[in-house]
Amino acid sequence: MIDPQNKIFEDLFVMEIANNHWGDVSRGKKIIEEYGKLIKKYDIKAAMKFQFRDPETFIHKDFLNLDTDGETEDVPGTNTRYVKKTIATALTKEQFKELLDYSKEWGFMTMTTPFDEKSVDLAVDLGVEIMKVGSGTAISWPLVEKIAAVGKPTIISNGGTRIEDLDRVIQYFEDKNVPLAVNHCVSLYPSEDNDLELHQIDFLRKRYPKHVIGFSTHEYNDWSCSLMMAYAKGARTFERHIDIEDGGIKVSPYCSLPHQVEQWFIAYKKAKEMLGSEVLDQRILTDKEEVYVRSVCRGAYAKKDLPEGHVINRDSLDNDFYLAIPLQEGQLSERELEKETVLSKPIKKDEPIS
Repeated sequence: MIDPQNKIFEDLFVMEIANNHWGDVSRGKKIIEEYGKLIKKYDIKAAMKFQFRDPETFIHKDFLNLDTDGETEDVPGTNTRYVKKTIATALTKEQFKELLDYSKEWGFMTMTTPFDEKSVDLAVDLGVEIMKVGSGTAISWPLVEKIAAVGKPTIISNGGTRIEDLDRVIQYFEDKNVPLAVNHCVSLYPSEDNDLELHQIDFLRKRYPKHVIGFSTHEYNDWSCSLMMAYAKGARTFERHIDIEDGGIKVSPYCSLPHQVEQWFIAYKKAKEMLGSEVLDQRILTDKEEVYVRSVCRGAYAKKDLPEGHVINRDSLDNDFYLAIPLQEGQLSERELEKETVLSKPIKKDEPIS
């Protein structure tokens, strides 16, 4: 059973803005506004998630002066593209605060993936509400321990992480009594449909029953089927990278645009509608359904004149009555024949037994 403190993650949609603000606060606000309109339209519980990196400590000093326009020659075996993007998208503390405040104005919870220890401190200083342990840092213990020490609700993704390592991290958060959700994630950017491995949601729910299980996805072919299937399997928090078409900036194929996220939300609403109430035992039949089922049942009619006090039961079925439609108001139906019935007054042949 899910720990009550973990229910904060239920039906939470994470909009991963990442660094798609490109170091421009006005562009960041445009993204927030576009998706803010959608969460208001569809009444979605959502968090806007930023990526925090402290360039001065995150990047080695020998690489801090790389040109971000692509003119600097790449170093063999080194992901200098990652370095350049980190430099190009850097924001100040004040700029991040402006974007976080704007996210709250549009109804978002605030969230970050901190990629270094100083960024955890920044998240605390800015009052970020939810933390994320990214796939690549799930076993970076100095960072994991710092995030857990903050004590804020945290989501962890399992992409690229061995199950024994994931077990250790989750146990660590449980020992610290930190609210935690676990996302199934395939760390391929973008992902094909046949990469998604949605059966893993069943596996994670069974392995970590106290935690909300989610689905963090990067596929680019569909915004409906995977959501509906993941929801049906029990995923209850969802995450996608988001962007907008603006300023001629190329949108990465693993990022979703507003009209695609709208499809995502519609699929979520449809999945909830189709699955109905989440109960462990049998559902309660509605009055409407009961009325319909009775309306198509056969009713019991007397085969012959029967006296008051006559007992009708399964043993006397063939001799005493027959079944036929229509079922009349107050008439004994074929669904009720297992119970013994005593006539309170005599009835004539072919009359309904009430």
